[in-house]
Amino acid sequence: MEVEMKIRGLMMDPVTNMPIVILRDAGGSSVLPIWVGIYEANAIALEIEKVSTPRPMTHDLIRNLLLGLDTHVHKVVVNDLRDDTFYALIWLERAGQVMSIDSRPSDALALALRVDCPIYVEEDVLKSSKVAGATSDKVNNEELSKWLESLNDDDIGRYKM
Repeated sequence: MEVEMKIRGLMMDPVTNMPIVILRDAGGSSVLPIWVGIYEANAIALEIEKVSTPRPMTHDLIRNLLLGLDTHVHKVVVNDLRDDTFYALIWLERAGQVMSIDSRPSDALALALRVDCPIYVEEDVLKSSKVAGATSDKVNNEELSKWLESLNDDDIGRYKM
């Protein structure tokens, strides 16, 4: 089953100094942090903050190509977590044919923001990420998980990129 999520914020991990995209469900009961690269974080941040660039960035180009090919993005889904790596699918429709395209979550999220489509996470991925965090022997991961779950609006503003 898929759980609809929203991008809650983009921030720097205070432990690793890497960007994190925070996904949260509408009820606020599920939070999913996804660590991304700095360039991917920048692409997401530009769209969150509605910054226009003089030339199309990669995700803008993808949006423009899809529009030009009369292809609709139905949704993006973070569908798997293997070996601490998240996987995603972009669900497209063109001429009545529905297809899924493998994607990094960061690219799928950047595109979802640009085409204003829903973002989902498979329930199993949410469970796996919680189990992975709970069974880790690293104290830092446990502390980070608690910290992420307790974030409020003021916190996100403080650690924003």
